[in-house]
Amino acid sequence: MRIWIASIITLTITSMLRADDWPGWMGPQRDNVWREKNIIDAFPKGGPKILWRAKVANGYSGPAVAGGLVFVTDFVPDQDVQKDNFDREKFKGKERVLCLDAKTGDVKWKHETACVYNVSYPNGPRCTPNVDGGKVYTLGAVGNLFCFDAKTGKVEWSRDFQKDYGVPAPLWGFAAHPLIDGDRLICLVGGQGSVAVAFDKNTGKEIWKNLTAGEPGYSPPMIVTAAGKRQLLVWHPESINGLNPETGKSYWSVKQETVNGTSIMAPRMLDNHIFLGAWQRKGGMFKFDAGAISVKMVWKGNRDNSIYPVNNTPFLEASHIYGVCSDGELRCVDMKSGDRVWETYAPVTGKNAGSGTAHLVKHEDRFFIAAETGDLIIAKLTPKKYEEVSRWHMLDATSKAFGREVTWSHPAFAQQCVFARNDRELICVPLAK
Repeated sequence: MRIWIASIITLTITSMLRADDWPGWMGPQRDNVWREKNIIDAFPKGGPKILWRAKVANGYSGPAVAGGLVFVTDFVPDQDVQKDNFDREKFKGKERVLCLDAKTGDVKWKHETACVYNVSYPNGPRCTPNVDGGKVYTLGAVGNLFCFDAKTGKVEWSRDFQKDYGVPAPLWGFAAHPLIDGDRLICLVGGQGSVAVAFDKNTGKEIWKNLTAGEPGYSPPMIVTAAGKRQLLVWHPESINGLNPETGKSYWSVKQETVNGTSIMAPRMLDNHIFLGAWQRKGGMFKFDAGAISVKMVWKGNRDNSIYPVNNTPFLEASHIYGVCSDGELRCVDMKSGDRVWETYAPVTGKNAGSGTAHLVKHEDRFFIAAETGDLIIAKLTPKKYEEVSRWHMLDATSKAFGREVTWSHPAFAQQCVFARNDRELICVPLAK
């Protein structure tokens, strides 16, 4: 009996102490679900205690956490780059990759690349690092792709999209978070026949390339399974495409254009339906046919329904879509009809705001919402209403956009903590009960 009780206690403690990683954008399964247990139900009065702070420079990219290390990228400019405009001015500086100790915030190693930004909103890199198999992969705003040894920072290989493929940086920089699938690192590059490119993640050698469009867009590639068939979804500003992720062969392509190349959100799939949404009321709901060899549009968005995100990807659950629309309104939309169920500005900016942004991460029966104001919110989202449970001002908003201060970086939820950054600091905050 004593042995049995001791075993139960040991298993319980082990379960409580088990810590998950957040090795890339949108988490371990690329679905914005935080699966760790024993997380607080509400923030304590005055907010949770910050475990550590580490100085960082400018950037929109989120942190990745894996193997006791935190990886983040930033840009150290030679002059002020806080520009709220659409111009392609040139700014010199250094893009950096920082590796920190997850427990202390101490810098373990860093890598610097001299580069010239000629993109709109030149505040810093956009893509979250991707950690896999002892390696970390990073993509900078002007197309510098690196593979590092995660522990030492040694460069294993690198590619330069502009040089290697003869393409310019998109207006808002290279921003489609690369995807790891087996031995492949799949990226959106651009150019003739190379909108989507799969590199060998161990060597950097090109494995396959496919698709042609005027520009690559910013939507991260995603893999889904329909009718037992794995498919790579690539949404560029002209069409949504299904490819064989191993060979790059095209399965199907359906026209879905955007304005100013703003295919940004990642395609989201639920129950054989794919949702897309973009600025200027572009997008809608698509459904796979029985053989999953093509998709057809079920409904098209219009000004009175759907969600048209700019810097965030919506969440699909129980036949409903939850996401932040172009002007900062959090909306709930019926997946079957496309009808809006409710909307509120409360969690994002409290009012109409261009390119309003908040990142929704599901945890058990509630969501952690990282708003552009720097607030972290615990809320319940149901078809009935938005119910705010708790709110804490986590970080100051430090980037300029549309005449206001914002923080647009996606936090990481790992080790029962939240890891979040602005243009000054990266913080680690324990959220365990």
